[in-house]
Amino acid sequence: MTDIRWVALLRGVNVGGVTVKSAQLAEVFRSLGFDDVKTVLASGNVLFTTAENDAPTLTSRIEQALGDEFGYTARVVLVRHSVLAEVVAAYPFDEVDDKQPYVVFVSDRAMLDEFQSTADDLDEKIERVAPGDGVLYWEVRRGMSTESPFSKRTTKLKGPAITTTRNLRTLRKLL
Repeated sequence: MTDIRWVALLRGVNVGGVTVKSAQLAEVFRSLGFDDVKTVLASGNVLFTTAENDAPTLTSRIEQALGDEFGYTARVVLVRHSVLAEVVAAYPFDEVDDKQPYVVFVSDRAMLDEFQSTADDLDEKIERVAPGDGVLYWEVRRGMSTESPFSKRTTKLKGPAITTTRNLRTLRKLL
C-alpha cells in the first residue's frame, strides 16, 4: 500500500483558550503511528504520511487523540496533500494588496452549499466568494475578515459540519 501525504487543519487551536504547542501537537501525531510529521505555523496545521486512506476513520482517531491529550473537543478537517495542491492552484481571484485570499474548508457539502447561498448579494468592493471543489474561495478587504457580511452570516449558521478557514499563503506553506 502506498503512503499518502495528508494535511490536518485543526479548528480553533491557539484561540479562545485552547493552547496547543507545536512540539506536543507533532508528538500526538507521531504517537498515532504517522510518519513525516511536521507542524506548520502555530494555527493548527499538521502534515503527515500514512498508508491509511480512510479520511473519516483517520479524522476520528486524530480528534480523539487530540481531545485526550489537550482536553478539548478537537475538530479536524483532513485533506490529501494532492487535493490541497489542486485547491490552491484553482484559487479564482487575482491576488491584490488590499484583499486577503482565503479558502474555507467545510466537512459537509450541504453546509458548503448553505455557506455559498449566503454570498449572493455581497458587495464585491468588500468581498467575493466563489465555489471550489469541496471548498469556498473567499476574498475580503484587509482588516475585515471578522467583520464582513459573509463572515458574520457564516458565523451564525449552525450545524454539525466542521469549518475552518486558511489564508492562501498558509496553504502554500503547507504545500
